[in-house]
Amino acid sequence: MRFRNLKKSINPKVKNLKDEQVKVHYAKYTERIKAFITDMFMIYAPILYIITYVVLDGKDEFQASQLAPLIGVTIYAIIYALLLSKLAQTPGKKAYIIKVVDDKTYEKISFFRALWRFFTFLVTATTLLGLLLPFYRKDKKALHDVLSSTVVIQDA
Repeated sequence: MRFRNLKKSINPKVKNLKDEQVKVHYAKYTERIKAFITDMFMIYAPILYIITYVVLDGKDEFQASQLAPLIGVTIYAIIYALLLSKLAQTPGKKAYIIKVVDDKTYEKISFFRALWRFFTFLVTATTLLGLLLPFYRKDKKALHDVLSSTVVIQDA
């Protein structure tokens, strides 16, 4: 046995670089879409229902209001950012076993970065170009993931 190999096996502070490399499985785009739809039904729909029928007097008043949808999206954004910053998952992402993490450290992201990711999603979803980007990238990042330095991975 060579001296270097012996020294590496004895000294626990010396780490093998191959052991430190993390094997990452990027989430499939179809799983991401299904998780998004699940979140819409589990989080956003109840928010809109409460605003429409508890706060306002019904659908006619909701449709006439310009502020009500904005309040609904804002509440959803705050809940979404809280869930991503604390758990790295929303209920939909948990159902499909995927997480949103930092693209370099694979750690949870902060509340403000999650909020930034949500609002960049709103902007890039209107162009559709940002949502088609994962089909052309190996890491399956959409434009809002690139802008917020996040990645969606399979949770092992």
